[in-house]
Amino acid sequence: MKIAALAGGVGGAKLIHGLAKLLPPEELSVIVNTGDDFEYLGLNISPDLDTVCYTLADLANPVTGWGRKDESWTIYQEIAALDGPNWFHLGDKDLATHIFRTYKLNQGLTLSEITAEFCRCWGVNHPVFPMSDQSVRTVVHTAGGEALGFQEYFVHQACEPVVEHFEFVGIEDARPLPQAISAIKACDVVIISPSNPWVSIDPILKIPGYVEAIREKPVIAVSPLIGGKALKGPAAKMYEELGVKPSAAAVAKHYQDILTGFVIDNQDRQELEKIERWRIIALVTNILMKNNQDRFRLAEEVLRFCETILNRSR
Repeated sequence: MKIAALAGGVGGAKLIHGLAKLLPPEELSVIVNTGDDFEYLGLNISPDLDTVCYTLADLANPVTGWGRKDESWTIYQEIAALDGPNWFHLGDKDLATHIFRTYKLNQGLTLSEITAEFCRCWGVNHPVFPMSDQSVRTVVHTAGGEALGFQEYFVHQACEPVVEHFEFVGIEDARPLPQAISAIKACDVVIISPSNPWVSIDPILKIPGYVEAIREKPVIAVSPLIGGKALKGPAAKMYEELGVKPSAAAVAKHYQDILTGFVIDNQDRQELEKIERWRIIALVTNILMKNNQDRFRLAEEVLRFCETILNRSR
């Protein structure tokens, strides 16, 4: 069974890690959000892309889920001592990634080419694709009238401003990565990982071409919310501020037009009837991933769910 997975951030990376332990490289491709990419200290930084790659390479910080394990902070501390900007934490190992990525981009390589090269060096055998080689930047428009770059909102201002709406600058001119579209066309099932629907998955889906390709396949999503709360990140807060009660059902509704199946937590069993009323097949299980064993267990359950859905359509 071939899977094309959409991902962004720590929660998505955890499930991708589990899937990668169960599926060989020819059966799993990963398409990653780059809407939260930005420039910092003159460097091109791809937070979601790096989190997914570091996780697959077993290089990620096991405590935070982002950044590198066994990290040092010499350069970060020296920049702070010079009264430089220090709101975005860049460890020394992580900094090497951003320096070399920027160098390669300046040489004329594309982000997808650089990502493939990094994965080869890190021993990541599963294909990992940025959603596009063109720049898309997520802008958070706030109730206070500000237009904040996503990392400014997410890291520098700690998600405190009230969200009014999102803008994806450059989305009209962005093109889906051809290899990513090919992976979707070749797959049996598309899996949307438990990432923030608004700012991790929507930037992918809003690039012209992705939804059209995805509609041809069964689509399974895993809820990023448990009991109306996000385990990590501002997804639940965003739902509330946008006038939607945060819940597993709200996430299913967000993806309703493309969704075949939806995986929710045991705590959200009361949402089951509502979700199934929308002709979405639901799986209720423990979706909390505290450790690697949880990642592998959930990935195995999700794959069995995919098989069940495929069997129903045969």
